[in-house]
Amino acid sequence: MDKDVASDDLEKRKYEFKRLLENYEEYTGSGTQLVTIYVPEDRQISDVVSHVTQEHSQAANIKSKDTRTNVTNALASIRAHLRYYKKPPMNGMVLFSGAVNVGGGQTDMVTEVFESPPQPIQTFRYHCDSMFLTDPLREMLLEQGLYGLLVLDRREAHVGWLKGKRIEPVKGTTSRVPGKQRKGGQSAQRFHRLRLEAIDQFYKEISELAGDLFIPDRYDIDGILIGGPSPTKDEFLDGNYLHHELRERVLGKFDVSYTDESGLYELVNAASDVLSDAAIIKDKVAMERFFKELHQGEKATYGFGPTRENLIMGAVDKLLISSDLRKDVINITCEEGHQNYNMVDMRSKKIDEQCPDCGKKSEVTLREDVVKHLVELAEYRGTEITFVSTDFEEGNQLLHAFGGIAGVLRFPTNV
Repeated sequence: MDKDVASDDLEKRKYEFKRLLENYEEYTGSGTQLVTIYVPEDRQISDVVSHVTQEHSQAANIKSKDTRTNVTNALASIRAHLRYYKKPPMNGMVLFSGAVNVGGGQTDMVTEVFESPPQPIQTFRYHCDSMFLTDPLREMLLEQGLYGLLVLDRREAHVGWLKGKRIEPVKGTTSRVPGKQRKGGQSAQRFHRLRLEAIDQFYKEISELAGDLFIPDRYDIDGILIGGPSPTKDEFLDGNYLHHELRERVLGKFDVSYTDESGLYELVNAASDVLSDAAIIKDKVAMERFFKELHQGEKATYGFGPTRENLIMGAVDKLLISSDLRKDVINITCEEGHQNYNMVDMRSKKIDEQCPDCGKKSEVTLREDVVKHLVELAEYRGTEITFVSTDFEEGNQLLHAFGGIAGVLRFPTNV
């Protein structure tokens, strides 16, 4: 399979998985009656059924009648779903079942099987509580890739992390290195010696700062990036101030203008070639291409309506969707046959059913996740899809300034 196609499919699956997870994180039950079971890929289904049967028997001893009924019903539903499996799917599966609160003192029984999560389930877990156990799944959605970031000059230094698509500034320090202009009464030689001693002491302080942050995770770090003006960063590395286990993980030195928190962001941009496989760089490249066409070319589209029309025409080369977009698309159809597609809030219950074309009464003939709607149009026309994180400035702009939807066109259109 083409690498880009495989990546698109993975990103789509992660989005769908995240959406389902968000739904189940909102559910609550009255008392400990929501059941969650994590099943690893190598677990025998017969063992899982035996465990569920045993829990079902023990649930008969629950004192509260409502809780007893809800737990036994949940376990019975899980056991019924397990009959459809000869063995767990790849990476295992998670089963959720229970009576969830729907308001007004009412409950509704839900049962869901999450198959093939993004990472393998390691251990079998049975959990019964007032909420479904989703933390292990939420951890699976964290972006992979861990890079240490260090920017420094002779005045200040900052350290932080690049975790997947997220830059996390952690800590900084400032120096007492005197400027090149010596104070009156000091000989040039003595002033120079004192300045070198202060620089040496500050480099040791930076080394300690970096060591405290990076050494505990040194076996998980994919690399360390160091930025700053010349010759500061060269002096620091060539002087062997950095712990030897961390020096082995340095991917490169990069020129940056700032050494405060903003310098960490500048460092990631400067190291884009080294980080070409890192998720945040792929998102940045996609957004840079969109902005270039938006300001200098004729092949940019954004917003739900124009982007959807361009997708239908087969004109979109790359579709950009914010990973935090949570909207529905509705289609209202009137008596005259006019159809209008609009994007609405997912929680919106009341929809204006008046046709904007003729003013006659209309009815909602379609309502679904807007991302699902656009992805299906894109896949049918061979459009590349990129889910863009909001963990950097341009990604945040996509969500808030462009409605979470944009694209780069194959050819200019009038839409």
